[in-house]
Amino acid sequence: MGKVKLNVLGISYSQTQTGAYALVLAEEDGNRRIPIIVGGFEAQAIAIQLEGLKPARPLTHDLFFNFSSMFGITLLEVNINKLEEGVFYSKLTCFNGDKNVEIDSRTSDAIALALRFKCPIFTTEEILGKAGIIIDFEKESDDIPEDSADMDDYSEDETAVNQELSELSIDELKKVLDEAVKNEDYERASQVRDEINRRK
Repeated sequence: MGKVKLNVLGISYSQTQTGAYALVLAEEDGNRRIPIIVGGFEAQAIAIQLEGLKPARPLTHDLFFNFSSMFGITLLEVNINKLEEGVFYSKLTCFNGDKNVEIDSRTSDAIALALRFKCPIFTTEEILGKAGIIIDFEKESDDIPEDSADMDDYSEDETAVNQELSELSIDELKKVLDEAVKNEDYERASQVRDEINRRK
């Protein structure tokens, strides 16, 4: 069965599960998307890698990467190979210097590792056919209910943070970023990094 290459499109708060996040993977040569619900820790591990942030201390996925690199083990690719009852299953294809080895993995962990090893992510056409959706961004924004309490609260919080950061100079933002990373507050660090990038 042919493999379909995926790219990590982004990560956002899940509107269906409290305390969870939605990781969105995009078909490289098409317009289908796969949303995958991931936990907070895995979302954080993925987000800081996407943002290019350097943790003060290595997270578990960084430790796995460092450990593997020290022993000459390379992650060649990630394959999201099964979908059962809404749960995605993945395999890591590794090379130990002698042969390829496949290891079962949770998909959220597999994606976090793929970003660190800079290796490709694949799925099957069958899974993409079952779980893939085509997002119409204009229609999606029109469908957001105006009286949604969760969305209103989130928008107000986000606006307050953006307002606070917009009043700081670039030097002040860099200090706040360093402090956030030092305190391992990666959500705040991500917001500060976004503000710095917006000004460039």
